[in-house]
Amino acid sequence: MKRTKKKIFRDFVSRKGLKSTRQRDIILDAFLCSNQHISTDELYLKLRAKHPNIGYATVYRTLKLFVEAGIAREFHFGDGQTRYEHLIKGDHHDHLVCTRCSAITQFANETIEKLQEEIAASHGFLIETHKLELYGLCPCCRK
Repeated sequence: MKRTKKKIFRDFVSRKGLKSTRQRDIILDAFLCSNQHISTDELYLKLRAKHPNIGYATVYRTLKLFVEAGIAREFHFGDGQTRYEHLIKGDHHDHLVCTRCSAITQFANETIEKLQEEIAASHGFLIETHKLELYGLCPCCRK
């Protein structure tokens, strides 16, 4: 999967006439190794220790390129931070978002997916894309 996303990104950069840089490769590797919804700040701080020559603006712009290339998805969970996650073709999941600590839990539920399709069909509506985000308190914050 990582190799495929790297190829997709390399092809995208080439088509756009952009330079293939070592910094973008480092950012891509770090992003692909992340298993969470990561913000620009979080990814920058993760990279800064080993790669102090990579600036915040470079991380920000590169994440935007990942979205444009179709290998990442951008999320806004209402806390002022834009977060990014890997985009996997055919994969769909929804989110539980803690309003206190900002923890994000992914979940998939076939019953919910089927119900959404049924509701749309009953209104003659064709769903092209959708997202479900539930906001509340995670188990740790409820204690």
